[in-house]
Amino acid sequence: MKNPPINHQTVSNAIVASGITDLGHASIREIVKLVNMLSGETGIEFIRMEMGVPGLPSAEVGIKAEIEALKKGVASDYPDIEGLPGMKVEAARFVKNFLDVDVNPSCCVPTGGAMMGGMASFMVANRNDRTKEGTLFIDPGFPVQKTQTRILGQDYRSFDVYNYRGEKLGPKLESILQCGKVSTILYSNPNNPSWICLTEDELRTIGTLAMKYDVIVIEDLAYFGMDFRENYSVPGVPPFQPTVARYCDDYILLISSSKIFSYAGQRIGLLVMSDHLYNRHYPDLLRYYSTEIFGRAMIFGALYALSSGVAHSAQYGFAAILKAVNEGLYNFVDNTRVYGEKASMMKDLFLENGFRIVYDRDIDRPLADGFYFTISYPGMSGGELLQALLSYGIAAITLNITGSERNEGLRACVSQIRKKQLPLLQKRLELFRENNPVNE
Repeated sequence: MKNPPINHQTVSNAIVASGITDLGHASIREIVKLVNMLSGETGIEFIRMEMGVPGLPSAEVGIKAEIEALKKGVASDYPDIEGLPGMKVEAARFVKNFLDVDVNPSCCVPTGGAMMGGMASFMVANRNDRTKEGTLFIDPGFPVQKTQTRILGQDYRSFDVYNYRGEKLGPKLESILQCGKVSTILYSNPNNPSWICLTEDELRTIGTLAMKYDVIVIEDLAYFGMDFRENYSVPGVPPFQPTVARYCDDYILLISSSKIFSYAGQRIGLLVMSDHLYNRHYPDLLRYYSTEIFGRAMIFGALYALSSGVAHSAQYGFAAILKAVNEGLYNFVDNTRVYGEKASMMKDLFLENGFRIVYDRDIDRPLADGFYFTISYPGMSGGELLQALLSYGIAAITLNITGSERNEGLRACVSQIRKKQLPLLQKRLELFRENNPVNE
């Protein structure tokens, strides 16, 4: 064997020192801390694929609008908890332009990123009926969302959707929903971590069954428009981003500014409720809130208690970004297309060196290239593969923590990888394969 860039014992010692007891189930932030420790101790440049951090400059139109708002003194004023009127109008326009769905501006509320939007959704939607228990997660998914339900003392159910695509999805969903205990269904589309993209038919199935069993659908659109096999970039012109909102009455859309506008540091996103859900009465909400009207419980109950509003200047910046996008002055899809280009190149490097793509197809067509992809290596579990790759200066997270049933895999994020690092990645993967030969 040739020596890897980092000694295996050094990696083992760092894992112990970081307090991680099981690398295969370590959280994203724990892996970030571990890699920072290893990089600082060894001076080795890491190929960092563990965290979904935007890798592009922030939308300049938003930055300028924030600076202007701050100069006018908004930092000294509390923001309206419902959101800036102008931002709410642009949010509703955005939903119409890119989803082809009509919502009232009053139903579009700013949140401290989609993370807060998810927390608030669980706080209200999972408390609207005392006979129900919690969320059905269509996995794999973002691990922290399950953490949020646990913090709230709520139950959840989940299943890995990969083996239940297309016509198999309906029977699987109904087998769970017919228990009558599910309050909400949550999934991301495109999916974090697998990057599978649910089709219109699958979304219709979800919406139809949600209506049948009176379940609220929470659709996480953190990677809005980033299925680059389609062109979702022109406002008001099809094709539109697929959404369940066309197929059910009661839904919540979580729209993040972090990835699509590279605005992660400002912690602002949108929670969009359907008009029907916003105005719906749930008497059981009175157990927790002063109103039984869903939208009012969301805004003046959950969001008020969580943050009392989203940072004032960030709302001005977000409003300016949405306005530019709606008017066709800022093409956010073309701006993020570089993620797909990098994913394609990185996948090729892994495949050339004996790795496999874990989630590789969208029913009958190859998976899109985007923000994430998944990898495995023959004969290794996810935890074993992660520990081995750390010695080669390559970091990722295991699929174990995402609800995936494929414990041999890792999630790789492309955003922090610079194209000039690809030769270094290739060199390290070639050395990894040489030291870990596969018997075909």
